[in-house]
Order: sequence, then structure tokens, then C-alpha cells
Amino acid sequence: MDESIILIKGLVKRYGSFTAVNGLDIEVKKGEVFGILGPNGAGKTTTLECLEGIRKSDGGKIRVAGCDPEADERKLRNKLGVQLQSSSLPDSILVGEAISLIGAWHGLSECSKLIKKFRIENLLKKQYGKLSTGQKRHLHLALALINNPDVVVLDEPTAGLDVQSRAQLHEEILSIKSQGITVLLATHDMAEVEKLCDRIAIIIHGRLAVCGTTEQVKSAGNKQTSIRLRTNKGSLLPGTNIGEAKFIKTKEGYLEWKSEDIESSILEMLKKVKDAGDTIEDLRVERPTIEERFLELVEGVEN
Repeated sequence: MDESIILIKGLVKRYGSFTAVNGLDIEVKKGEVFGILGPNGAGKTTTLECLEGIRKSDGGKIRVAGCDPEADERKLRNKLGVQLQSSSLPDSILVGEAISLIGAWHGLSECSKLIKKFRIENLLKKQYGKLSTGQKRHLHLALALINNPDVVVLDEPTAGLDVQSRAQLHEEILSIKSQGITVLLATHDMAEVEKLCDRIAIIIHGRLAVCGTTEQVKSAGNKQTSIRLRTNKGSLLPGTNIGEAKFIKTKEGYLEWKSEDIESSILEMLKKVKDAGDTIEDLRVERPTIEERFLELVEGVEN
């Protein structure tokens, strides 16, 4: 798990006078699910396209499973699988034909194991255009894995899927990981990130803003933690700061404070409640979510 299988060092990509990626450094370990997040225009897609060999970089170094995407295109083809958000096939092509076509491109004579693994026997004679969105994403993932790659890139794989289809695809991604395949996941779905990713990188304006586990990322910025409290008699008044805890809002019967010193703030709140002859009905302590940290980082750069 400590071996790096993807290395991006000082990556630069320009489009005329616009710099889409500006000195980006990312290192992905073998066998992990690594998430890439960023606002629209942050450079995520450009980074993935350089990694896949679709675009040439203007500076820096990229290695994917030991391959230089620009110099080792043919070798990389057998080590990398890709499912793009915009992946599509001709509406009239049959699923079986699509599998045979992509298999032949990778030099495979038959793909029966893949068909069985993804349980798509009943779709082989169905036209691509008549598949549901979930079936199409299922097929695209199968095609990305047809060559048994070391690394698979998934770009917004669950966008537009219903809850059941999203859950099924999540299970498939975790299954991929269990086989030792490294997954590079670009997504806007924060719940997806928390469920699937071992580590994440947040990219803003073509630069790395933060990288680490979800817990490391959540603790990387604002250190304040939310304390939400509801008492039986409502003895604590809205708008009142308590020690180091700053009052934030009232919502659904709860009073909410933010504090960096959780222990002392809670002890002081409990004392006030007890002194008022009141009792605690519910107490919740919540660290910032990935989404809150993401928005904080983006707003911090924009401002």
C-alpha cells in the first residue's frame, strides 16, 4: 500500500494565456481509492486528460504504473482503464458488439469472464441506446476494466444515477479495490468521497489545496467544531456566547455554537443548564463535513 503507482510532479498545462494546471503535485498509492475534488474549472479534467495521455503537458512529470503517458502510450493502454463522464457509444451498437470491439482493441480474443463478472449476459443483444442510465454506467465500468488494468480512472461515475444504481456502483468500486486495482475517482459527490476514498486531493485554480484522508482534510482548516444543544426548559438563550463558544443559529429547536475548545465549552454549557434547573434533551458534537471544508477552502481562495 506504500508503493506509489501514480506520480504527478509539478504538472503544468496551458491553453494559450490561460494556465489550467499550475505546478500540481499528487502521489497515489497502489491499491487505494483516491478522490480528486475541485470546483468547476479547477483543472481536474485537464489533469486526468494529461494522465491518460489525451493531452500533452507543458511542464512537469507524470508516471502511471511506471509509464510516461506521452512516451509510452501503447504500454499505458494495457495498464490503464478509463470511464469518462461523457463516455458514450453509438445508439445502435449491441452491448455484445461493444464488448467485442473494445476487447479486440486490447488484443483480447474473448471476454466471457468480464461478462460473467459484471452479470451482463442478458444485455448482450440489447442496443446501447435502449439501456437505462444505470445500465450504461455499468457497461462503461466493465469496458474500463476489460484489459484488467493496474489503474482505473472514473470521472463522475455515478452522476445522474438513482439511489439504488449509485449504491450498486459503489459496491463495484469497492470490489475493484479489493482486487488490488488502484481507483482514481473524480467526483462532486461528497458522500461518495466519504464512503469510498482512502485519501482525497482538493484542487483549486490548478493547484493542490489540501491532500490526505477525509479526517485529515476536515481538520486541515478552520478548527471550530459545532456544538448543538436542546434542553427541556430552554434555559440557554439564543444569541448568547458561552465562554469560547460563539453562538451561530437556532434550528429545529436546537441552539448551535462553534468552538475550538470543545471540552471547556461543553462543561460550561452543562453547568449553566444545571444551575438553571434544566436538563439536557439532546447534545450533538459535529466536526465539519467534507462539504463544509471544501466550501471553506474554495471561498478562502476566491476571497
